[in-house]
Amino acid sequence: MAAQLRFLEDRWDDKVASTLDGPELLRYRSNLLGSDLRITNFGGGNTSSKLDMTDPLTGQDVKVLWVKGSGGDLGSIKREGFATLYMDRLLAMEKAYPGVQREDEMVAMYTLCTFGHNPVAASIDTPLHGFLPAPHVDHLHPDWAIALAASANGKERMEEFNKEFNHKLVWLPWQRPGFELAMMLKRAVEENPGCDGIILGGHGLFTWGNTQRESYLNTITMIDQIGQFIEKHDKNRGKKPFGGARVQTHKDASKIAELIFAHLRGAVSRKQRWIGNFVSAPDVLEFVNSDQAQKLAHLGTSCPDHFIRTKIRPMYIDWSPESPVSEIPERINKALDLYRKEYAEYYSKHALPDSPAQRDASPTVVLLPGVGMFTFGKNKTEARLTGEFYTNAIHVMQGAGSLSGEVPCTAVPQAGPAAGAEAFTVYENYVALPPSEAFRIEYWALEEAKIRRMPPEKELSRRVVLVVGGGSGIGRETALLAAGRGAHIVVADRDVKGAEAVAEECKKIAGKEAVISASIDITKRDTIQAALAATVKAFGGVDIVINTAAIFPSSPTGAISDEQWGTTLGINVTANYLLADEASKVFKAQGIGGSVVLTSSANAVVAKKGSEAYDISKAALSHLVRELAVGLSPVRVNGISPATVVKGSTMFPRDRVKASLSKYEIPFEESMTDDELRNKLAAFYAKRTLTHVPIDPKDCAEAILFLAGPKTPVTTGHLIPVDGGLTDAFLR
Repeated sequence: MAAQLRFLEDRWDDKVASTLDGPELLRYRSNLLGSDLRITNFGGGNTSSKLDMTDPLTGQDVKVLWVKGSGGDLGSIKREGFATLYMDRLLAMEKAYPGVQREDEMVAMYTLCTFGHNPVAASIDTPLHGFLPAPHVDHLHPDWAIALAASANGKERMEEFNKEFNHKLVWLPWQRPGFELAMMLKRAVEENPGCDGIILGGHGLFTWGNTQRESYLNTITMIDQIGQFIEKHDKNRGKKPFGGARVQTHKDASKIAELIFAHLRGAVSRKQRWIGNFVSAPDVLEFVNSDQAQKLAHLGTSCPDHFIRTKIRPMYIDWSPESPVSEIPERINKALDLYRKEYAEYYSKHALPDSPAQRDASPTVVLLPGVGMFTFGKNKTEARLTGEFYTNAIHVMQGAGSLSGEVPCTAVPQAGPAAGAEAFTVYENYVALPPSEAFRIEYWALEEAKIRRMPPEKELSRRVVLVVGGGSGIGRETALLAAGRGAHIVVADRDVKGAEAVAEECKKIAGKEAVISASIDITKRDTIQAALAATVKAFGGVDIVINTAAIFPSSPTGAISDEQWGTTLGINVTANYLLADEASKVFKAQGIGGSVVLTSSANAVVAKKGSEAYDISKAALSHLVRELAVGLSPVRVNGISPATVVKGSTMFPRDRVKASLSKYEIPFEESMTDDELRNKLAAFYAKRTLTHVPIDPKDCAEAILFLAGPKTPVTTGHLIPVDGGLTDAFLR
């Protein structure tokens, strides 16, 4: 059978498989299927095996269903990710089934079937696997199979496929996943002896086998052959996908995406912030630029797995690349007003008295002709996955179009007890999920319960934080702390290697997709613009801008040159203004506020000899915080005023530390390490405070994020001392 594969590959390794027990073979099979996105998406599909296990109470062998647990991912699932249920108890549930109107009540009974002390929750698809008689079952959502399942002539084409490839697939009309669908699957197999798979109308594919290997091979062969079948029809049809191109991709598409991304993110984030992702892959552009894109997009997706992430439909922006780019923001606003209006009507039409309250009416997928696709999620990974799911939906629509015939279909085979033919809309042979059924999934009580079970979001979740000076010292600690609080991080520094190293540390906390690094020199507008552009490109915008970069001028003689004086004020004052000024443009484009935190110093209010340039620059910066708070309102601008922070600071190289120790007549040895010297100096500074505790970069990071985050929504123009109680710095 493997020789028949044209698109997929047989990744099964008998040497590996021969060393595995039953549950591990199921895990192995699942990982192989999940390793190819043409077979299934992240988090999509289910696999199962019915295995003989020893009952811990009776010592007798019993049949146990191992099935992917709720929320699992086939590509990464481990043995402990599977739910386990006694087969006899699960099958006995059929006697207690009260009918489709009360099928949700059956979910609570799955826990009564649990084998062993397994805490993994059984998914809604559990009975679909349990009531199929095969020992090993795969339920997947490959694009090719869904294209067949979402075709107006799908059943007719399925029968044609069966004859061509010698299969016995059975068609089932649309039915929302649940116990009723399990009963339909059971009857379908009983009524069609010898069938080797089931096409779920508008949904996906079921295949199976008598062994783990047979199930895997049957699955990939079936999927590959459906792909061959669709490819043949596409070639014979001889038409361009989606009616051909209506517009061409703009020559500056990537630049346009950067220009409008912040506005778009802000527009969809009026209720709650979203993290963005941009896709301009050839298959996406072929669809977005096509003649049929707007109408097909409005129909929405078909497969429930797609719909959960892509919502009822994407938002299509009616703009032509021949029009001025300046028109796009207004086009976005108009499209969004219409989208939210239609979403409210969709909710109002289908909501029941016990339905959950209407959720955010903003789209998660936005299509812009000539440019590409923007997708949104609560984090970068979800935003990317949403894009992958809608790309799958594009492939489904294209495949359905390829299967269209000369004679239009008059009765869609997806129609059945759950939804009549009048509920389905057909365009170019593609059958979308009826809005009534989409609503039953989106606002399903079981889906709402799953949402409520999710852990609460962290303090800085959905926020993008740009940390300038993040390669060391206070900036490093701020980036690490923000990562731990759920933020998406951009570590920016003139020291590129330092920024990259800190970014890697942050990735271990926040995840590899939530962090990037950037090069920046805040004395130069173009590098500030580049760092902000990288931030917008990665995440769609920015919510918090933090600067910890500064300079302390020094010389062997203690004398400061005119050039050093100018450089100090340039970096410590003017550069902060440039950073805030450039950031304000992104904040303005978003229109959802923002926060800036700058780093001043206790020296701003303590007059002393030998550090005039630094002290004056920090005094100016403190007032700049107040001026910016006025000028950038409603963006909040605050600052911190730490006493001397020696630990981890690039402003304290060995020579400066030694000079300071000598100045204060603190004995030291040349053999001491840099850290030992810094600790002696930090301890001396601490003695001058009320707390006698050295100022740690972490202390400053805590204060910065307190001011930057949601705990201080009405605080602006304020500076918090982080000085251990330095009485000389008390304001007079």
